Amino acid sequence: MNEVRDHLDHGLQIVFIGFNPSIRSGELGHHYANPRNNFWRILERSGLTDRLYTAAEDGELLKLGYGFTNIVARPTVGAEDITREEYTEGREQLRAKLALYRPQIACFVGKGVYTEFSRRSKAGWGFQESVPVVDGVREFVAPSSSGLVRMPLEEIVDIYRQLYLFTQEGS
Repeated sequence: MNEVRDHLDHGLQIVFIGFNPSIRSGELGHHYANPRNNFWRILERSGLTDRLYTAAEDGELLKLGYGFTNIVARPTVGAEDITREEYTEGREQLRAKLALYRPQIACFVGKGVYTEFSRRSKAGWGFQESVPVVDGVREFVAPSSSGLVRMPLEEIVDIYRQLYLFTQEGS
């Protein structure tokens, strides 16, 4: 199965970072393509987008200042299928991508994504107060958008809304 292409560029406000693509995303070649994933609804409801985008439009969000990548590129059924070696390699690749593109914010879509990347054992929701892994790139931890997450959708949206409010402060 093909990897899902990153959408990265210089000067982005936010890069959203997932564990890895779902099988459906791998089949379609777009980020957050599983219909049970709430990512696109969360972006709209939080104010980060002014309308409901679809996975097929993921590349269009570069125009809004948003990019996409994953800590591991290989599509799997679930994060539990990712090997330690893939995490080790993915961690280094992600660090290099963030250092090259230098987005204002690296938004980790799930605490586990952040703890795998940062090697820190704990993280709270929102902006992280610790020294960032990549100097100058603020780290934000958001809940996973997977339909399997038990947190109520509105609570998830409220956390993502912090990102929206931060992006408006500079406008």
